[in-house]
Amino acid sequence: MAVLHAAGTVALAKIAVFQPTEVTFVTIVTLALLVGAAALWSAIDAWLGIDRAPRTWFIAALVAGPVSGVLAVIGRAVFVDQTGVNALGAALTGGAAFTALLVLAPAGLGLLVGARLGGSRSAEADDESAVQEPRVGPAG
Repeated sequence: MAVLHAAGTVALAKIAVFQPTEVTFVTIVTLALLVGAAALWSAIDAWLGIDRAPRTWFIAALVAGPVSGVLAVIGRAVFVDQTGVNALGAALTGGAAFTALLVLAPAGLGLLVGARLGGSRSAEADDESAVQEPRVGPAG
């Protein structure tokens, strides 16, 4: 998730330099893609019944914030405008918190939806196994 968020930040910075009139639309699309990726990925984790998925996504959000901040500063320095070390402060505070929120909130929603889907799938499997099991004992 950190790499996705850093790539989105660098792409937005690059577009802001070369196409400043298109920044609003591209920002909305980028945020929608990042939120959708976290929600879909976490929903799949919950649907598959992966153990400790909520804890894993919480840790992923905490790690994604600062890591994406550092990667975004490096990416902007290399590909956009030679951003310096002075941009690390903002990237590791406000930027990291925003990124963590953009991972944690949709992941929570995805975990909820995926668990509901996974729960209905396991309930259907239980119903099918109950129907196929032969009755043992006196017929009465």
